Amino acid sequence: MERNYSVLIVDDEEGIRHGLKTFFNRRNFDVYTAEDFDAALNIARSNSLDAAIIDLKLKGSRTGIDLISELKNIEPEIVIVVITGYGSVDTAVTSMKIGAADYILKPIDNQKLYDIIIKNLELRNLKNENIYLKSELFTRYTPFDFITANKELKDIIARIDKIKNNPVTILIMGETGTGKEMLARYIHFTSNRRENQFVPINCAALSKELLLSELFGHEKGAFTGATSRKIGKFEIAHGGTLFLDEIGDMSPDVQAKLLRVIEEHSFERVGGVKKINVDVRIIAATNRDLNELIKEGQFREDLFYRINVFSFEIPPLKNRKEDIPLLIKHFINKYNKRYKKHIKDFDKDAYSAFISHNWPGNVRELENVINQAVLLTDKEIVTLENLIKSRIFVPYLIDYNEMEGFDPDSIKDLKSTIESITESYEKRILLHFLRKNNFNKSKTAKRLGITRKTLDAKIKNLGISDISGGDINKIEY
Repeated sequence: MERNYSVLIVDDEEGIRHGLKTFFNRRNFDVYTAEDFDAALNIARSNSLDAAIIDLKLKGSRTGIDLISELKNIEPEIVIVVITGYGSVDTAVTSMKIGAADYILKPIDNQKLYDIIIKNLELRNLKNENIYLKSELFTRYTPFDFITANKELKDIIARIDKIKNNPVTILIMGETGTGKEMLARYIHFTSNRRENQFVPINCAALSKELLLSELFGHEKGAFTGATSRKIGKFEIAHGGTLFLDEIGDMSPDVQAKLLRVIEEHSFERVGGVKKINVDVRIIAATNRDLNELIKEGQFREDLFYRINVFSFEIPPLKNRKEDIPLLIKHFINKYNKRYKKHIKDFDKDAYSAFISHNWPGNVRELENVINQAVLLTDKEIVTLENLIKSRIFVPYLIDYNEMEGFDPDSIKDLKSTIESITESYEKRILLHFLRKNNFNKSKTAKRLGITRKTLDAKIKNLGISDISGGDINKIEY
């Protein structure tokens, strides 16, 4: 044991108290003994107790039943085991209803009593550990604050805060990677359903048959391979939230069954006939235009109105550039913890490049870049040059449509193309800072975090020449 447990033994027979005290002392318990109600209560008020062994029949007018209630008021988590004779089994069962964990008949089997107490203490510890871990996970990984400085998104959060405690269905729209699931998690974990499950499922990732089974479960023998009963996501999410991602990709058959669940708050497992009632708040998300899918006959109009009681559309990252600095710092902190790194920040040129980029993959793309940067960078400050040299950000800096004379069909292979692009942007960066520092090599090298010797080598290798005179027109580019 990592620490000694404490146990209170309450019995009016001195021989039993002495025997149990010796037994539990040898097993590293701190043992307290009492012969009646009042003595036991005084001990409980003055000491921290993990467990109590109580005889139902005590001296005086107060019984073991009375003592159980008092001990539970003082220490709700205490493990109580009742000892009793054969004629008092009914009373022992009553004691369990008011808080005793178990009972054991006289004559006492000490080892059995010990095993009962240890089992219940371990269960209590597991329960407490689970509560602690759930709290830690909630604190560390649940977005209490949806990270944004964007007015449109702040208005969305304000509207959500007004309705999140009501069991209404919610539809979240937006491009891939904008944070639809993060917003759904915010709704759940800051609402009155946060103590119950948040259950996500990607409707686009599963076939019709698998999605039906995942959502509603199935009975044994419902189809080939169904060797046992399976509980579906709706049952798991009872009392909580079911997040249906990419609902626009859900097949018509599944849509029909989902509509029925929303209307009736009940369903049957696949292959079953028993009606199962559930209390589930549904949050759906899509990156598709559901109105267009309705016109094409791919999405049920009646289901659309059911899931669209409240709808919110997350703007793409390119339309909320003010969020980029906040997200950079958030992801740096996240991946510092994951990889045990100590990256402090990105340099201002990296910030400028990130803000200039349109991020077609939205927040997910930005997070991926920062994840790689934190993992692969050894310095405290990540520079734009680091990002380009390690090819973390090179593909993201390029808009092929804006590259003069560039023909995507002319690419022979990816490696040579990336090398060419890397060289082109490295050359542009060097020229930018040479120009900014009036072609002073020492200042430029210091600004880029490289030596003067390295800068000279790059100037030579990249074909940059005649910079000493400070005439940009003499530089070959």
